[in-house]
Amino acid sequence: MVQSVPHVTVEHLSLRYRTKGSSVSALEDISIDIPPRSFVSIVGPSGCGKTTLLKALSGVLQPSSGQVLFDRIPLAKTDLAGKIGYVFQRPLLLPWRTALENVALTSEIARKEMRREARIAEARRWLALTGLSGFEDRLPHELSGGMQQRVSLSRALAFHPAILMMDEPFAALDEITRETMQDELLRLWSVTESSVIFITHSIGEAVLLSEKVIILTARPGRVDQIIDVPFPRPRGDELRGSPDFINMVQHIRQKLRASQAIGAS
Repeated sequence: MVQSVPHVTVEHLSLRYRTKGSSVSALEDISIDIPPRSFVSIVGPSGCGKTTLLKALSGVLQPSSGQVLFDRIPLAKTDLAGKIGYVFQRPLLLPWRTALENVALTSEIARKEMRREARIAEARRWLALTGLSGFEDRLPHELSGGMQQRVSLSRALAFHPAILMMDEPFAALDEITRETMQDELLRLWSVTESSVIFITHSIGEAVLLSEKVIILTARPGRVDQIIDVPFPRPRGDELRGSPDFINMVQHIRQKLRASQAIGAS
């Protein structure tokens, strides 16, 4: 069972960092609200601070001002152990471990009380849910890019995370594999009920997956607009080709182009 999913609130968060004696503002006055069991995507121009925001939400980076709250409790006072799963653009699998062993690594680290037999059974279950039954004994180099990312997703979900943070996880995949992984993620999200915070450069991907799309401006990243995505679930190919979907994608694209033009001026 996924553990209790917190209501995440970001209040006036700014983050600056120093480089060679100067101060660079990465994020400026970010305020967002992420309800429990929601799917939120973050889009914006390259370098606007999307990944920086994700790191602030996970406690990796400390804000210069403002705060992140989990159920109204400051992030600094929250025990994050086992609550956050992370999926990166690259799978980052251990090359000497099989797919099964890579997924079981989660339980070895976070659930040490589990017996080995239970860890293996849990890993097999997640690989089955991501369509990888029969590939448990394959090493990463024996799997396609899409399969490797499924193993990475299985490993993150095996934490039973309350919040799953995904940093452009499908960016390196071809279009058809990417669409398959989008459908797979939506199916798994409906099973786990985790909250998902998803970074992507693909506007269509953000609209397809999300309940909310947060548009950031060029650096320093500020919230330009938060768009509620009204399309009913389940979503798939029929939605991808609909006029309303295309219109929303185009609206966000125009916002991003305007932001890039302002940032370059």
